[in-house]
Amino acid sequence: MTAVDLTPPEAARWAARAGLVLPAERHAAVAAVANHINGIVAVLRELDFAEVPPAAAYRAGRETHDAAV
Repeated sequence: MTAVDLTPPEAARWAARAGLVLPAERHAAVAAVANHINGIVAVLRELDFAEVPPAAAYRAGRETHDAAV
């Protein structure tokens, strides 16, 4: 866990701000899922894609990934 983990009360506040009714027994579960997703996104942000073209440049069934078609 990191210092920026979402706490159950914070999860309830964010849900309320979004107009969602979040029962008290769900606060901890929602916070845990949000923290898990945040951890995955943090790892993805660290990946170096260097010269990898965007997905729109790929064509199914082709060996070359040339953006010009």
